[in-house]
Amino acid sequence: MSTSSQLLSRRAFGRLAAGAGAGALSACSTGGGRPSADTPLRIMAINHVWSQAVRRRTAEFEERIGRRVSMTLLTADQLASSYNVKLNASGSDVDVMMVRALQEQLLFGHNGWLADLSDLVAGDGFGWDDFQDAPRQASVTAGKVLSVPVVTERPALYYRKDLVEELGGPPRTLDALMESARELTRRDKGFFGYVGRGQRSGAVSQWSSFLYSHGGDFVVDGKSGIGSAEAVAAYEYYGRLLAGSGPPGATNMSLEQAMPIFAQGKAAFFVDADAIYSNFLDPTVSRVRDTVGFAPFPAGAAGARPHNIPSWSLGINTFSRLRDDAWEFIRWAAGPEMSAALQKEGIPGARSSVWSDPKTLAAFPPELAEAMRLNAERGVGYDRPRVLQVGRARDIVGRPLVAGILGESVRPVVRDADAEFADFLVRDNRHKES
Repeated sequence: MSTSSQLLSRRAFGRLAAGAGAGALSACSTGGGRPSADTPLRIMAINHVWSQAVRRRTAEFEERIGRRVSMTLLTADQLASSYNVKLNASGSDVDVMMVRALQEQLLFGHNGWLADLSDLVAGDGFGWDDFQDAPRQASVTAGKVLSVPVVTERPALYYRKDLVEELGGPPRTLDALMESARELTRRDKGFFGYVGRGQRSGAVSQWSSFLYSHGGDFVVDGKSGIGSAEAVAAYEYYGRLLAGSGPPGATNMSLEQAMPIFAQGKAAFFVDADAIYSNFLDPTVSRVRDTVGFAPFPAGAAGARPHNIPSWSLGINTFSRLRDDAWEFIRWAAGPEMSAALQKEGIPGARSSVWSDPKTLAAFPPELAEAMRLNAERGVGYDRPRVLQVGRARDIVGRPLVAGILGESVRPVVRDADAEFADFLVRDNRHKES
């Protein structure tokens, strides 16, 4: 690490320690200062293609800092459980944390578990302005940068090219998607016009793009927005789409249940994360590799407003005793060179520069690369309510989705959910008053 890097890191983290409170400060300094050279830099991450690709390159980073790296890859549930155990105990046995900026960052920040990186990302030639606007904004909590995005995600419209050719190509509007999906549905033959997530909580993130494109939002001026006319229209639309064109049991479908239906050639359209595209090109699991097409998210009454989010980001444990090296890891793993190298392998990054480089886009099918670019330009930087208790919020917001998919009247369920969500927001936002 360069001398200037070390000085910048120490100054920034010195300010962090000064304002961290006695408990956090004592936890950070437990053990008599900087650990020995034999202590590894410990990284906890999701078992993801990004993490796997970075772990294959850690020898290069070890040589750079003169310290061994220990990188543990876990499932999302295992990772969340480990963080809760370690950080509740002010544990210093994890240095770099792979986190979901939109799922747990607000809570972690509220608890004081993530170091403030604001000064670090602004200096040291890191190029914070090079990150896409939406993922960069999602990295900020209470005015502080608490994470750096490394993997981004948008919804893609996956479609069967062989089926939509006679319909004039992939639908460009949500109305056209509804019409085409209904026209292509053949339930008596086990074929469906549309497949998508319908599980109460799990469907919310994908439904968000339908909500925004109808002109709605989860929260408006600090209050529940799910009772608005625009939100009701989005609920009703999504319900009609799956009720009229989707497979049976749609309300139990998460990504893991919906994706194989499209991959096995049993659906005409599927909207879900662009990061999963390779599943449809893999001959071992896909029957549509020669017929799958990729398109941008269709436009609704408010235009095309898909989400564009940092699905995974890197943060630093407040209690880490190797925070200089932890920041050096983030500079390396989220730097322009690594971002470009990984995007060339088909892993979508967060830096604008890699999205404007034809060499990095060559890893994606041309149709998909263009869809991703457009969705990123139009994107909203979150796909779920930005609250402390994200899981509870998604459960409330998802209730009208289930009603619509089951063919029930959405409006009375929306009224109840809107009142429940409004009460939830009052309780969830009390931390802002302190």
